[in-house]
Amino acid sequence: MSTATLIVLAITVAVAAFVQGSSGLGFALIVAPVAGILDPGLLPVFVLASMIPLNVYVAWRERASLDLRGAGWITAARLAATPGGLALLWLIPDRSLGLFVGIATVLAAVVSLAAPAFTPGRAAYLGAGAVTGLTETATGVGGPPLALVYQHRPPAELRSTVATCFLIGEIASLGLLFATGKGHPEDLGLAVMLLPAIAAGAWSSRLVHHRLDGHRMRLFVLVFALVSGLVLILGL
Repeated sequence: MSTATLIVLAITVAVAAFVQGSSGLGFALIVAPVAGILDPGLLPVFVLASMIPLNVYVAWRERASLDLRGAGWITAARLAATPGGLALLWLIPDRSLGLFVGIATVLAAVVSLAAPAFTPGRAAYLGAGAVTGLTETATGVGGPPLALVYQHRPPAELRSTVATCFLIGEIASLGLLFATGKGHPEDLGLAVMLLPAIAAGAWSSRLVHHRLDGHRMRLFVLVFALVSGLVLILGL
C-alpha cells in the first residue's frame, strides 16, 4: 500500500471516528466507500476491525444512557442474521464487492434521509438488528437501521446503544469471517496501524459530543455517504 493511500485512510478514519464519537453514527458510511475506492480488498474486515476500539470507548463513555432492552433485542437479531451476511459475502464476486458496497451505502443514506419519525417497538428493534447483521457482515456498513430506530431518542442514548450493539456484532462478524476463511488475522494489521488516527478522532469527539448539533452532523454524514456511494458505483 502506498504512502499516499495510507495517509488518505488515516485522515478518513480520524474524521469518521470524530463524527461517530460525536453523533453516534457515520464511521462505516464514511470509511467503507473510501476504502472501497482505494482497495476493495479492505472490505469488510478493515472497517469492522477499525470500529471495535471506537465503540469500546463510546460505549464506556456513554454507559449511563444505554437502552438495555433495545440493545438486547437488536443484538439477538443481529447475531441471528450474521450467517446470512456471510452467505451474501460468499455469493458476491470479489470484483463486485465495491459495487455492492456502493449500492448498500446509497440505499442506506436514501432510506435514512426519507424515513419518517416513529416510536420504536420490539419489531423495529428486531428488524434493525437483522438488517444490520446482513449488511454489516457483508460490507461493514450497518449503522443506518440503528440510527433510524434511535434518531429521535436523546443523543447519549443513541450513541451508547448503537456503540454497544455494534461492538458485540462486529466481534461476532469478524469471528465468523475468520472461521470461514473470508477474513484472515493479517487483515487486522492496517486497523492496528491506524489506531492512533482512530484514537485521535475519538478523543476529539469528547470535546464536542455534548453540544454538537446532531441533526446537522447526521445530514452531513448521509450526504457524504450518498456522494461517496455514487462515486463507488460509477467508478466501477
